[in-house]
Formats: sequence, structure tokens, C-alpha cells
Amino acid sequence: MSATLMRKTAAAAALCLLALPAMAHPGHGESAGLLAGFAHPFTGIDHLLAMLGVGLWGGQQRRGWRQPATFLGMMLLGALAGMAGLTVPGLETGIAATVALAGLAIALALALPNWLSLGLVGMFALAHGNAHGQELPVASAACGFLLASAMLLCAGCFTGQVLAGRVLRLAGVAITAAGVVLMGLA
Repeated sequence: MSATLMRKTAAAAALCLLALPAMAHPGHGESAGLLAGFAHPFTGIDHLLAMLGVGLWGGQQRRGWRQPATFLGMMLLGALAGMAGLTVPGLETGIAATVALAGLAIALALALPNWLSLGLVGMFALAHGNAHGQELPVASAACGFLLASAMLLCAGCFTGQVLAGRVLRLAGVAITAAGVVLMGLA
């Protein structure tokens, strides 16, 4: 790997570490709508990295669109539970852990049986969906964050299919590091 690529990757990882998880979720309730829901996955570093990470891992495993599709479906179920008032203790720490675990799966090029990888991705999605359902409790916001999440998952999946193995694994290490930092801040 070239020194320039390593520097760029390190710089990107450092920028990811600057975001605080608390900044990802404040005050959406007052202005929740399609645009607020759509913007959220791009402005919340935890969600952004989780979506890209799940997509990258799915693309890396050449499993097509199963992981992204599973994530979206389970995130919708989690959002509905959050909108109904179901709260999960330690949710922010759990969400940060999903980022670290997705990054670790990429870094290790983890090849799990399909049922296990989809189950793991589904659990990640329930946590993210639940948080969004609590924070953006209207249907239009849910449509917005599902659309944006689908875009990020697809981008990650495509990138995971075309990126060189070493670069992809290094991206996994950076995502893992960001997840660990987010866990410490949650």
C-alpha cells in the first residue's frame, strides 16, 4: 500500500473520530419530516459509518444485496417499535458497538454462514431503527431516513465489490476504530 493512500485513509479516520455521537441525534422532534429524516443518516456519524460498513461487508462477501436489504427491513421494524415507544437500555452504546463490529467484520474479511451474517446485520438494524423511530417519530421522517440509508448501503455494497482487498480491510480498521471511540463517548 502506498504511503499517500495510507495518509489519506488515516486523515479520513481522524475526521470520523472528531464527531460526537450526541451531535448526531439532537432535537429532531420539532422539525421531523421527510427532509429531516433524509438528512439524518448523513449527519450522524454513527449511522453513516454503520450503513457504509454493512454495505462494504456485504459487497466484500459477494452476497449481493442480501445484507443491505435485510438491514433496511429490520431497521423499519426497529423504527416502528421506537415510534410505538419501545426503548432499549444502552441503545447509544449498542449503536456504537454495531459500527465497531461492522468494521471488524470488514477488517477480518469475516465470512460467516449466510443465516448468521443476516441475523447479525438484522440486530444492528433493529438498534438503529429503534433510535430513529424514537427521534423521528413521524412516517415522513421514517421514509426519509430509509431512503438515505438505502443509498448509503448501496454505495457501501458497490464499493465493497470493487475496492481492493487491502484497502477494504484498512477501511474496516478505520471504521472499527471510530466505533470504539464512539462507544467510549456514548
